[in-house]
Amino acid sequence: MVPIRDDNPISTTPYVTYGLIALNVLVFLYEATLSGPSRELLFNTFAVVPSELTYSFHTGVGFPHISEWGTLISAEFLHAGFFHVGGNMLYLAIFGNNVEDQLGHLKFFVFYIMCGVLASLCQWYVAPESTIPSLGASGAIAGVMGAYIFRFPNVRVLTFIPIFFTAFRIPAILFLGFWFVQQAFYGVSSLGTAADVGMNGGVAYWAHAGGFIFGAILGYLLGLFDKEQGYDAATVEGSLEDTLD
Repeated sequence: MVPIRDDNPISTTPYVTYGLIALNVLVFLYEATLSGPSRELLFNTFAVVPSELTYSFHTGVGFPHISEWGTLISAEFLHAGFFHVGGNMLYLAIFGNNVEDQLGHLKFFVFYIMCGVLASLCQWYVAPESTIPSLGASGAIAGVMGAYIFRFPNVRVLTFIPIFFTAFRIPAILFLGFWFVQQAFYGVSSLGTAADVGMNGGVAYWAHAGGFIFGAILGYLLGLFDKEQGYDAATVEGSLEDTLD
């Protein structure tokens, strides 16, 4: 399923969301100018390398050029390919603006960065000795989605479903809930395989599932759910009835 847009207007300009998208795109364009070895060096230096992070936690010592702890943030702005960055920025554009609108610019920025850090730590936890770099904004964006599903469960998300070759308006609780269950299922399935699953050219499922959960928790701690809901408080049942309209 591919989200196209949500039916959820905002009252402020989401400067932080726009800025994060622009920064991710600019970094990716810079990556595209690098040769293979230079790009690999960039990833090994600024992406999260679990084994090096484990060493840093044990000794308190970072690695050359940047403390390995700092890669928990820098890795959020690196991407492995066009579809990687494109897909992540699509999700951030659709769901990030509303969470920023509710939290405010500064809180949203802190929230986003913290979600990315915690998501990376979740993936590190399941494979702490891996030597393969882990990178991407998806953990932080998963946190945004985790906050969104509880703040706006009934908001419709216009979603393209390839199997039907058409788009439907689906309640966010169904779209994002299915996404989370999928990530958790694949994450659990990967536990019985090699330690590098999810980081060897694949998907970091535990970063996604962990980011989603921490996003909901941090959203609560930052007061996201204290305000009056900003959407039409229709029941989930009513939304389901109209899903195929």
